[in-house]
Amino acid sequence: MLALRRLPRFTPRLAGIRGNATLDTVAHPQADAPPPPPPSSVTAKSSTVASKQSENSSGSASVNGNGGGGQRNGGRRVQAAQGPREWCRPIAKGVEPAYDYALRYILKDAAFMRKELEQLRAAVEAEETKPEGERDAATLQDLREQVRILEIQSEVNIPEVRWKAKSGLADMSQPIYRHLVEQKWREEGALDLLMERIYQMNVVPDLLPELRPSFDLRIKYAEAPPDSNYLRTRVKRKYKPVEPGVFLVPEQTRRLPELSMTLFHTDTRLYTLMMVDLDVPDPENQTFTSYLHWLQPNIPLSAFTTTPTVPLNTHTRYVPPHPQRGTPYHRYVLLMLPQQSATEPINVPVLEDSDRLGFNFRSFAAQYGLDGAQGGGAHMWREVWDETVSHIYQHTLKKEEPRFGKMPRPDPYADLKRSKKYL
Repeated sequence: MLALRRLPRFTPRLAGIRGNATLDTVAHPQADAPPPPPPSSVTAKSSTVASKQSENSSGSASVNGNGGGGQRNGGRRVQAAQGPREWCRPIAKGVEPAYDYALRYILKDAAFMRKELEQLRAAVEAEETKPEGERDAATLQDLREQVRILEIQSEVNIPEVRWKAKSGLADMSQPIYRHLVEQKWREEGALDLLMERIYQMNVVPDLLPELRPSFDLRIKYAEAPPDSNYLRTRVKRKYKPVEPGVFLVPEQTRRLPELSMTLFHTDTRLYTLMMVDLDVPDPENQTFTSYLHWLQPNIPLSAFTTTPTVPLNTHTRYVPPHPQRGTPYHRYVLLMLPQQSATEPINVPVLEDSDRLGFNFRSFAAQYGLDGAQGGGAHMWREVWDETVSHIYQHTLKKEEPRFGKMPRPDPYADLKRSKKYL
């Protein structure tokens, strides 16, 4: 039989064990340690710089839990207020000559391209000042395209620019930052995941024939409620980002979602927001139809607006998702499509609650000039029925909850079961 006993609180043999902090300094007095060397100006200066760098790195790591110095807001990275706000060299000057030479070469190449960019801008200005009859439209367009390319190439390799774009400090008024943020969205998996879920779950072509998103649309709903009924009314649930295609419970979507987006055009354009359920049963026709949950036209957006600047529930009000009992999972699609005119609002009548069921998106889009192939934003998720849907029907929709299910199979032994088994 193996017996266990508790060691005394202070034992001398533990002094030889080395952990995160050595216990020798506790066991032996500091008189045995040699005296510190006299401080010098060079040593003090270097130690001050090192301490500042360690404070910055430790501060950012303690705030964010990682060394990146930022937190994630949906798909974009947002710099923490306590983290570093300026780029710092990863290697001190003079430590690695190859790095110093590479950095000098990058800055020299950027300065050379900036001079070339100034010459092209002067050429564009000279071409624009010509009279209307002497101006060459093809040459002017070609010069503007060269200016656009050089605005990006002259700064794309600078480490400070790339660090700011990755850390959430991008200035969206500059073309280089819009290019880097869009490149990250298109090439690092966010857009691929969205399009994969949309095509796998047949949102295209069930809802619209084609979809080519041009900006990053993100949504947040309240986190799932706790299992304990005691905590449901006592714990305040936070809003969390929703990954495209995941399952949510109806209680999470009872309130309006929080929308955020990252656009890449500086001019203000008008968009139409709509939310559609694609899987509402239609028992009369033995098929499924769509239901309009939300509609808000004429939303102005640009690269400088990360959230909508106008109220989003003033047109066709938001009705929370309510998948019917006995039906498979429902696909809920949120679209924000560009309007045909970027500046002129469209006049869309407010839809009554009776007109939501059977909403035909294709005829609506054809009538008001909405086309998913021209860009916009999209998101989608799935839900199934639970007990909270009954409360939505009772208190929000104020009508009787329908029930669906499979038709019972005919029993081939029904006549035999009604007959007597024994004579």
